[in-house]
Amino acid sequence: MWDYSEKVQEHFYNPRNAGALEEANGVGDVGSLSCGDALRLMLKVEPDSEVILDARFQTFGCGSAIASSSALTEMIKGKTLDEALKVSNQDIADYLDGLPPEKMHCSVMGREALQAAVANYRGEVWSDDHEEGALICKCFAIDAVLIEDTIRANNLSSVEEVTNYTKAGGGCSACHEGIEEILVKVLAERGETFSVDAGKTAQVVNAAPSVGGAAQVQADAMAALTQIEMPVVAAGAVPAASGGPKLTNLQRIRKIEEVIERSRPALQRDRGDIELIDVDGRTVYVKLTGACSGCQMASMTLSGIQQQMMEELKEFIQLVPVSKAPATTGV
Repeated sequence: MWDYSEKVQEHFYNPRNAGALEEANGVGDVGSLSCGDALRLMLKVEPDSEVILDARFQTFGCGSAIASSSALTEMIKGKTLDEALKVSNQDIADYLDGLPPEKMHCSVMGREALQAAVANYRGEVWSDDHEEGALICKCFAIDAVLIEDTIRANNLSSVEEVTNYTKAGGGCSACHEGIEEILVKVLAERGETFSVDAGKTAQVVNAAPSVGGAAQVQADAMAALTQIEMPVVAAGAVPAASGGPKLTNLQRIRKIEEVIERSRPALQRDRGDIELIDVDGRTVYVKLTGACSGCQMASMTLSGIQQQMMEELKEFIQLVPVSKAPATTGV
């Protein structure tokens, strides 16, 4: 369970400047849905002074991604473009009174979106350099250039820290050796020696807990899950029926499965997951696993998935965590 500051939670539950900016004259897009995070940052810049008059964002990602994007827009409004470019990913994290180490990549994404938006305004071709270096992490398409730059900018010294800031190494772990080689190189430039034990910390994170520990973790997770209260859906939030042919039960289930599959990459990147358990009329039973089962923001995660399902099916859907399913459902 991540330890979120009150300010992170505030910017997640009440994000500032979310939504499209019609008057934007600078737009930056970073990330991808397939990797679990995507962010669009839109700027309205005064041409003569290059002062940012307004900034808004649209994002697909976890609570920290939303909070980081919200914070960034607040930080840069009123600044000139050159002043805004001085905002670092650590500045974003500090503005939020800190981010969990595992979520620092969200602030890095915000920094990249800002660079891309400024370049777009100035008519420049912005590149994240992801295609200039050797591909290190195939799971999240992270290359050597991004890893090197992030290590230098944030004074990183272990594989675990690199994973937290870039997501590289957070999947199958096959790229840890490549990350270690980059760490050896960059740390040598700083006159430091890479510690193999420190570099392998990230591998320990995913190790299976002891039998007793696993049981306790599961018990704690299920206890936390029973506390999840789904937000009440306003009547206007349910899309109106299109008047087309009614979906069959099989078609409904397939659409529900498609929404869940689209949501899984973001959850898996945070060492969590979601699976479909049962569909009973308009009630959809799901099971949150891993880090998601005890997350403070589980209710908002479920609420977002529930809204996507309603948009797909054009009907009200209630998404229920498996621990709340009645015994008659068999879950």
